[in-house]
Amino acid sequence: MVELADAGKGSLRVERYAIEALPKDSILDGNITNLDAVVESVQRGWKKMATRTKNVAMALPTAAVITKKIVVPAGLREEELEVQVETEANQYIPFALEEVNLDFQVIGPSPSSPEEVEVLIAASRKEKVDDRIAVAEASGLKALVMDVESYAVQSSFELIQKQLPDEGKDQNIVLVDLGANVMNITVLRNDQTVYTREQAFGGSQLTQDIMRQYGMSQEEAEAAKRSGGLPENYETDVLRPFMENAALEMQRAMQFFFTSTQYTSVEHILLTGGSAVIPGLDEMVQGRTQINTLVANPFANMAISSRVQLKRLVADAPSLMVACGLAMRRFDS
Repeated sequence: MVELADAGKGSLRVERYAIEALPKDSILDGNITNLDAVVESVQRGWKKMATRTKNVAMALPTAAVITKKIVVPAGLREEELEVQVETEANQYIPFALEEVNLDFQVIGPSPSSPEEVEVLIAASRKEKVDDRIAVAEASGLKALVMDVESYAVQSSFELIQKQLPDEGKDQNIVLVDLGANVMNITVLRNDQTVYTREQAFGGSQLTQDIMRQYGMSQEEAEAAKRSGGLPENYETDVLRPFMENAALEMQRAMQFFFTSTQYTSVEHILLTGGSAVIPGLDEMVQGRTQINTLVANPFANMAISSRVQLKRLVADAPSLMVACGLAMRRFDS
């Protein structure tokens, strides 16, 4: 959870944030399988935040949303546009329209014709949206916005892009989200996604290695991974091989990108997700791929409230990309 406030002159301030672990298997493949457990975690997180704010923006996993860009005549009235979107959606969505939540946004003039505009359609099964709203309501919160995780990350990324040479214009930038079980690869060029890929590799691999090496339970291994206190040989025997594997997986992902698109270069790799902050991982990835590698921090140019510890925020920043992007959604618009 991230709470941002307007700091004036178009800048933002980090008011508060909290990270709360979800119980094992309470969410599987993006589906909420244990509503009560998730509600308890959300309530604990909200309590930690010590905020009065009850309006929230939430996101669906990218895989739970069907998105499609369509081109329609410019100058349509809202009602005409809705009819057009529903007609188009019928062709692309494999469910009855009454079973889905459908939304659309006009992106802007079509690159191929000034008489037309591009519209982005997004649709998801109603139960996936309803489950998340139910979590918010049972936690005493009010969901005002339902976004998509990949779009929320893109909003955060825009803050980081400003820190790049020439603000990343005409450059291929790879976002690597190192989650627990999956590594998500997204390549962005001029704010457009040009490639996505998912690889079965994540931070839980390191947890498993610690469990095997030191005979620990999963809980003990997770705690030790975060707080340190592991034997001296941990870095050489466990952590370094994991980092080398991660760098190798990213190098493989780059190869897939080059062979399946017309592009032959990548200018920057941006590491996000819980494992991104492993000390030295960025250098190892850069060494193996020969591509400038950065650890994501969307808060770098924001003001920080006195109740937020800067050192901790920097360490947690790569895990907060989705939450930061959601917090940037203003509720008045």
